[in-house]
Amino acid sequence: MSDTKTFLITGVSTGLGHALARAALAAGHRVVGTVRTPADARAFEALAGDAHARILDVTDHDAVDTVVDETERDLGPVDVLVANAGYGLDGLFEESSMDDLRRQFEVNVYGTVAVIKAVLPHMRERRSGHIIAVTSMGGLITMPGLSFYHGSKFAVEGILETLGKEVADFGIHVTAVEPGSFRTDWAGRSMIRAPRAIADYDELFEPLRARRTRGSGHQPGDPDKAAAAVLRVVAADQPPTRLLLGTDALRLVKAGRDAFERDMLAWAELSASTDFDDVSRSA
Repeated sequence: MSDTKTFLITGVSTGLGHALARAALAAGHRVVGTVRTPADARAFEALAGDAHARILDVTDHDAVDTVVDETERDLGPVDVLVANAGYGLDGLFEESSMDDLRRQFEVNVYGTVAVIKAVLPHMRERRSGHIIAVTSMGGLITMPGLSFYHGSKFAVEGILETLGKEVADFGIHVTAVEPGSFRTDWAGRSMIRAPRAIADYDELFEPLRARRTRGSGHQPGDPDKAAAAVLRVVAADQPPTRLLLGTDALRLVKAGRDAFERDMLAWAELSASTDFDDVSRSA
């Protein structure tokens, strides 16, 4: 059996999506990549290999269904879905609007779910497939000024983990890919920054925002190495449920989990005290 697969990757114009698409094409795979403009579509199809561009806004759920169904009909089964399209909102909770929250979830959560829901029935019928969503280390840990972004990524993490348990018997793998800081446009032109308004937060937030801005283009993570890592996961017989990418992700997520465990243990007696007495005696 050929190892060549058909990938559907959302958001291939820049960043990790672009790096992964190029790596998959170089490995001989067919890649259907979604973009937002005709110019991006032409640029993608000019890449070497079996590249097929589709113009798509993942918040247009009817269009998502159409792109997936046409891909299955015209190009063959989607073996690997990579739900990559998304963006970051840099803004304090109190200074970010409800419209900011809505847009963040429409792309990062609803758009991701829409693509997965469009692909899943085809994979379930075939009893095979791999669903990958690019979340973030920010789906497992938090930093000030990214509350809405973190909320969207935490939501995707919970959805993916649950989905993986629901489809495991159908031969479908589900993996959350959680990058740390990579040298992409995430913290640059792709990031939306909420306007500042409340001076009480200046001391906390202004240095953080300035650091993110200065750090764009100087992050430790190499997108090409991230793409190679994802392809290794795709080739694995038993791929992981979660894949952290980057030493910063490993360090920060471990620190977050250690802090959670300290709190859990410190308050374990109070936590256990809330059961009915007969349950506690029988435990």
